[in-house]
Amino acid sequence: MGTPLIELVNVSKSFSGVQVLFDVNFKVQPNEIHCLVGENGAGKSTLMKILSGVYPYDEYEGEIRLEGYPVKFFGIKDSEKAGISIIHQDLSLVPEMTVYENIFLGNEIKKGNVIDVFEEIQRARELLSKVKGENINPTSKAKDLSVSMQQLVEIAKALSKNPKVLILDEPTSALSEAESENLLLLLKELKQQGVTIILISHRLKEVLQVADSITVLRDGRTVAYFDCKSEEVDEKKIINYMVGREITNLYPPQETKPSEEVALEVKNWSAIDHKTGRYLVKDVNLNIKKGEIVGLFGLVGAGRTELGLSLFGNPYRYLIRGEIILRGKKVHFKKPGDAIKHGMLYLTEDRKEKGLILINTIRENVTLSNLKALAKGLVVDETEEIAVAQDFQRKLNIKARNVEVKVSTLSGGNQQKVLVAKALFTEPEIIILDEPTRGIDVGAKYEIYMLMRQLASEGKAILLISSELPEILGMSDRIYVMSKGRITGELKAEEANQENVMAYAVS
Repeated sequence: MGTPLIELVNVSKSFSGVQVLFDVNFKVQPNEIHCLVGENGAGKSTLMKILSGVYPYDEYEGEIRLEGYPVKFFGIKDSEKAGISIIHQDLSLVPEMTVYENIFLGNEIKKGNVIDVFEEIQRARELLSKVKGENINPTSKAKDLSVSMQQLVEIAKALSKNPKVLILDEPTSALSEAESENLLLLLKELKQQGVTIILISHRLKEVLQVADSITVLRDGRTVAYFDCKSEEVDEKKIINYMVGREITNLYPPQETKPSEEVALEVKNWSAIDHKTGRYLVKDVNLNIKKGEIVGLFGLVGAGRTELGLSLFGNPYRYLIRGEIILRGKKVHFKKPGDAIKHGMLYLTEDRKEKGLILINTIRENVTLSNLKALAKGLVVDETEEIAVAQDFQRKLNIKARNVEVKVSTLSGGNQQKVLVAKALFTEPEIIILDEPTRGIDVGAKYEIYMLMRQLASEGKAILLISSELPEILGMSDRIYVMSKGRITGELKAEEANQENVMAYAVS
């Protein structure tokens, strides 16, 4: 094996006196796809921000080598000049700007002192074609594109700088299975064109599909390196290194049987877009018993999230028909607050935009959902508030120095745990979980699954909305399948498998 294209040697990094990277060693050979994996909080994104100049040379210890020679990056521009481009997990397009303006933002094509708009549009078309984005109009605004299209624009933007190395941080976390497959094919094509890829991903099936080599980080340390061309690597081996323990069964078994008492019943439920008149949900009938985890599966556009939101006080003001029956009594929710008062809680799939206030602390986020419970007169009892947040931090194993840490500084898995804590502080009896493990690693997933089983054993009724079929099959006592806004199938756990669930999902 020759000289690595990229090498990080004994890299250490601290934030406010807390060390997050410990003598990390990392190498990438030319013209390969190298996957970087690890639990949330393992240090993957921090390491890549060092490599891409986000954290400058004087803010860490250790050395970066490019083709064997030491280099110092004092900012992103330095790393880009060296041929390194990064696409962060949170897409950074400017919503109100056009596609071509975003692609060349900061690197505008000029004639004299004037931006050459026609040249930028033409060049944008060429770049979009290169990333399979021929159907994206360069003059469209970024805000009008789907997430998968925005991802392609980000890649086109990175390629406009002619990188030797392209770093992608969780690029498929918000994509459907089909969109993810297309993106992985694109990465393979870029490798064929001479671009070296560094891919951070929690989806180990995707990692094994494309990786030429793999580095595993755990708790800020390098714990494994695999050359996939010369050795056998499987999910179990990677997981063992990621979490430091063997997870023989990712989905904990049901230890208590659900009650026969129905906690939630939905009858002939429809949700209609008031602007277009289109049925988002049509004539849905379902029920959840106390202590039962009911899975709700469907492909993108099936209406799963719309069903969950319409039941939870209908915040998007769909036109609603049908009945909700809670614990045997018909109820009507005018707003989400009404649902919460009746013991129903919806956990959003979009924790950053709709679930958490990232600039606030863990304490402030956890208790925000039920401040009345902490009020003494008109004043919140801060001592009690801290105690509540600390209790949830301990129960959910939220990795943070203390509850006064800002949520924006936490890893994705720990942010998700804060969102769960915020939900549980309302003391719900019926919980709608929408993609509760999206974008988090296998260790954090296991902790969320254990919590779900615990809540079910306490008699909580849980509706699990997920696009991950193994998760639905592994965690559900019973499964409903949606397609085009309708329930197309209902299966008991013991009779469900990937084939019959997918058959209902495409019907």
